[in-house]
Amino acid sequence: VMYLLLHAVKGTPFETPDQGKDRLLTHWEQIDYGTQCTASRKFLSVSPVVLYLLTSFYTKYDPAHFIINTASLLSVLLPKLPQFHGVRVFGINKY
Repeated sequence: VMYLLLHAVKGTPFETPDQGKDRLLTHWEQIDYGTQCTASRKFLSVSPVVLYLLTSFYTKYDPAHFIINTASLLSVLLPKLPQFHGVRVFGINKY
């Protein structure tokens, strides 16, 4: 759900004074006007890691669950890296 809300949906749900510049950006790219390493971005980056650790512990590190949880963690954390700001991998979510 976090991936869909922050990294797949583009544009803004309300009218903005930027004359349409943000319509090509995801919600993650719009947080704090694109400034990296702010408190809100750090919180949204750390929360999936905490959930990952909790789910790994409660599933007793079962290999099947561990692989699924690791894949989901990577799918949420990689788009949050500053190197991927504005990057569209394989042209996905380009328009």
